[in-house]
Amino acid sequence: MIEIRKGADRGYADHGWLKSFHTFSFADYYDPANMGYGALRVINEDRVSPGRGFGTHGHKDMEIISYVLEGELEHKDNMGTGSVIRPGDVQRMSAGRGVLHSEYNPSKSNGVHFLQIWIQPDVVGIAPSYEQKRFEAAEKRGKLRLIASPDAREGSVTIHQDATLLAGLFDAGEKEEYALSAGRRAWVHAARGEVTINGIRLTAGDALKVADVDSLAIEQGNKSEILLFDLA
Repeated sequence: MIEIRKGADRGYADHGWLKSFHTFSFADYYDPANMGYGALRVINEDRVSPGRGFGTHGHKDMEIISYVLEGELEHKDNMGTGSVIRPGDVQRMSAGRGVLHSEYNPSKSNGVHFLQIWIQPDVVGIAPSYEQKRFEAAEKRGKLRLIASPDAREGSVTIHQDATLLAGLFDAGEKEEYALSAGRRAWVHAARGEVTINGIRLTAGDALKVADVDSLAIEQGNKSEILLFDLA
């Protein structure tokens, strides 16, 4: 089974300083047919105006991943972490038993475009933690690069769930085949550009919901960047 979730069908919120598309139900957007997929609970595509951002707020028992597509995002939290993430960086925050944090666009002139991802953990009440790693474009060029996993393999950030996240950049002539183990399912999000997966053409914002499929054939990319979630 492969179903396409068109980007234009996502929820949308315009707060002036923040423009956000919601793949799954979030805040004021509620769609009982799109509450998440497995442990994957949120994919928000956010665009934040210069000098604006999310003030200090709390989370609990959630794995939160930020993936910047353009611009810069400044992070601060009550664990003492302060950092700026840029395209190529992956930020993982395990909220655990509770964390306070803020996310701002530090630029006075440029917007920031990023994906905010929430994955439900398989353990609750743990100590909150933060991790940030960089994955250069060359590591994702024409292939899928593991960027998040439960065991930190291949230098990926660690998430507390039986799930992996891979990222890839694909242009014309670049192909990749990804095998899904028996009983696994996948969610593929096209972050930008165009790409064909198992004969289905995706443009930026589109996604594929995948189950009972042996493999995914990625080809015919055009300045594409995709994220693939391999889920239990």
